[in-house]
Amino acid sequence: MHWTEAGIEQQARWQSQSRPAAPVRVVVGDDRLSADQAYRLVQQGTGILWRGDFQNARQLLSALARRVDRQRQTPQRNSAAVTFRQHRQSRTRLAQLLGLLLVPLESDYSVPLRRAPDVALACTEAYGVADGPSVIALRELTGVIGAHQWRHKGVQIPALGARIYPHYGVFSPIRGEYLTLVSQAPLPPAVCASGGLAFDVGTGTGVLAAILGHRGANRVIATDQDWRAVDCARDNLSLLKLANRVEVVEADLFPAGRASLVVCNPPWIPAAPVSSLDHAVYDPDSNMLRRFLAGLGDHLERDGEGWLVLSDLAEHLELRSRTELLAMIDESGLVVVDRSDTVPTHRKAGDITDPLHAARSAEITSLWRLKVR
Repeated sequence: MHWTEAGIEQQARWQSQSRPAAPVRVVVGDDRLSADQAYRLVQQGTGILWRGDFQNARQLLSALARRVDRQRQTPQRNSAAVTFRQHRQSRTRLAQLLGLLLVPLESDYSVPLRRAPDVALACTEAYGVADGPSVIALRELTGVIGAHQWRHKGVQIPALGARIYPHYGVFSPIRGEYLTLVSQAPLPPAVCASGGLAFDVGTGTGVLAAILGHRGANRVIATDQDWRAVDCARDNLSLLKLANRVEVVEADLFPAGRASLVVCNPPWIPAAPVSSLDHAVYDPDSNMLRRFLAGLGDHLERDGEGWLVLSDLAEHLELRSRTELLAMIDESGLVVVDRSDTVPTHRKAGDITDPLHAARSAEITSLWRLKVR
């Protein structure tokens, strides 16, 4: 990233997982910069490299967010799909504008600003060892700090009687309803027998593989194509003392071979992701879902089961119909042998101020038990 400061050309490495390119135009700002002035700059696409007090920068970030919110149009009575697209557009715009308030990082990840916290360990966990001075969006740095806290606090999983520790960039299993479904569905007897094998496709933190191992699955192979998720799952399974039963491999969907049980909790919403974490929720054109269903039969043992854990939120948002889902299952040579449902328990389901409240409050999460026809 390049900018001019005190008449001298400066440069530093751009540090970002969420914004691929550094802002082209950058000015230096400090505590004398008002929120209105900052808002005008970011609206023009100008980055603000902060040289003032760190806590004042956090307050400025909040002030910018309030100004962006005030610019939102009054909600209209639109279809669910239109409301969803407008909501996504507004969230994307918010992320773009707030991502233009920047802070410097030294070669050891220290922040050379007054009242700045120690973020060295959090940044090392997220990005690895530093290789020189860099600049990062304050909004992203705040996310890195939050991820560090989650990683060390963990998420309590009742089905395990233990905690799962998500890493930076790996979706946290904070929605417990789908975990309950997997913990209560009847396991095929062959999975727990000697030589039994289960696959957990797209394992993330490793939580579903851990639940299978905890329930007595003889052996589980968990896969993910994201190296962060692979590292995270291995760490969690080691902490849970399940590493001798669950193997984690980097793979796009299925590992080699066949299993008596194949579990997958794919992204639920067929829309484009705009951040690294979004990939756990958004699946353009239901690509992962389609590929999982199409390949499931080739990776199941005779009489094996595939467990598809899927919310129907996309149906309420008019992004994918139940008829389309059933057609995907049928076209893949599969039949539904049973389905377990549960209602959402997360906070957003009861938030009437959420533009998507109507869809979220009607959401059902299901575990579809599938077999080859």
